[in-house]
Amino acid sequence: MKFSIIIPVYNRAHIVHRTLDSVVAQTHRPLELVLVDNCSTDDTLAVLQRFASEHEAPDLHIAVVQESHHTAGAARNRGFEKATGEWVIFFDSDDEMAPHLVERYNKVIGRHNGELDVVSARSRVVMPDGTTLTHPYFKHDIFAVHILHSQLSTQRYAVRREFFASTDGWNINLPGWNDWESGMRLLLARPRIAFMGGRIDINIIHSGTESITGTEFHSRHGQWEHVIDVIENEVRCSSLKNKRRYYRLLDYRRMVLAAQYEREGHPELARPLCRLAYANLQQSYDNSLAWRVAVSPILKWLFRRIVDGRRGSARIARLILR
Repeated sequence: MKFSIIIPVYNRAHIVHRTLDSVVAQTHRPLELVLVDNCSTDDTLAVLQRFASEHEAPDLHIAVVQESHHTAGAARNRGFEKATGEWVIFFDSDDEMAPHLVERYNKVIGRHNGELDVVSARSRVVMPDGTTLTHPYFKHDIFAVHILHSQLSTQRYAVRREFFASTDGWNINLPGWNDWESGMRLLLARPRIAFMGGRIDINIIHSGTESITGTEFHSRHGQWEHVIDVIENEVRCSSLKNKRRYYRLLDYRRMVLAAQYEREGHPELARPLCRLAYANLQQSYDNSLAWRVAVSPILKWLFRRIVDGRRGSARIARLILR
């Protein structure tokens, strides 16, 4: 089965080889690699073109294209237009895939006789100091899991080409968290999904200040809130049952964002957002006894945990926000 790997690249001339080498090392063939230069101002385009000429092979086709609309979503859509594989893998230009990743995807699809739309894979973050953090990975309660943990973020799945095309592609107007939003639309389209367990074959390299998402939130305030609003509207327009629960989880994401603003020393951004989320949640629970005695105190405790930089709060929130 032919897979297409789509990688948007912006000003990565000095580090993109790490990602490209991990693609060339894949044990599965045939393979197609689509590289999309997204308005780079360094010599990224020349690096990509040279790499393509050096590694093109009968079972490894490499295409280099350009996209002038400067968002990752637009670049990924451009790559998808060029892709010809039955299955597609989106990847970022500073991350790594283990040599057997595509082969393992192929085996999972084969075990299901091809009757799948999405395969979800495990991943970990590699921090600038070399420490690693394994992403939460669940096989159940997938809508809640994605809202809280972005399980279908860019690098963490393979998708059948025809199915992805039916979901209208990437939102080119979202400069941040666009993969969270895209993953939610994939789930709302009700894919036949499998979960690839076992070893971790995806390393998401957190490159510090060079990271696309950056190292802080306050400088792009308003953008993140807009994405939450977009997903909330998508849930509202969907056929999901128990929508109230997903609204609650989205308000919790607002609280998490507010806590990040607070942690970064911007209470003027944190407080109005936290008040909005808290008021929505209070109304959702009709200010009931359960809200006053249990849910509200726990949420306030979780908020302080996030401000203090402690982890694990989302797992607790998923259990209490039913």
